[in-house]
Amino acid sequence: MKTYLISLFSPDGPPPEDLDLTRVMADLEVVNADIRAAGGWVFAGGLADQGSATTIRTSGGVTDAVLTDGPFVEAKEHLGGLSIVRSGDYDVVLGWAERIAKATGLPVEVRPFQGEDEPGQAPTDR
Repeated sequence: MKTYLISLFSPDGPPPEDLDLTRVMADLEVVNADIRAAGGWVFAGGLADQGSATTIRTSGGVTDAVLTDGPFVEAKEHLGGLSIVRSGDYDVVLGWAERIAKATGLPVEVRPFQGEDEPGQAPTDR
């Protein structure tokens, strides 16, 4: 089984006024319950507003890190939440991610963690 990151990308600014957050959260919980039932659940959570981030930089052997309030880059979207799941079937993970995208209306990205190929198998191209 491999571990995957499912990332949700949120637009900057407050949620739209017509967004039914209660419905979104209920729909997400249905997906999460199915992931748990399939044995793929590791962790999931939403992140605080990007303004609460602190960026830490080091450069060129400088011993002190520079801490800056706010996100790393100015962007129209930011990481808004994530799920960590496990599965031996990439298509199953893509199905979960598609359901998360439908429940939230947000873009979703799926990425495997490095170094988790099954013993004796070559890495996949996906």
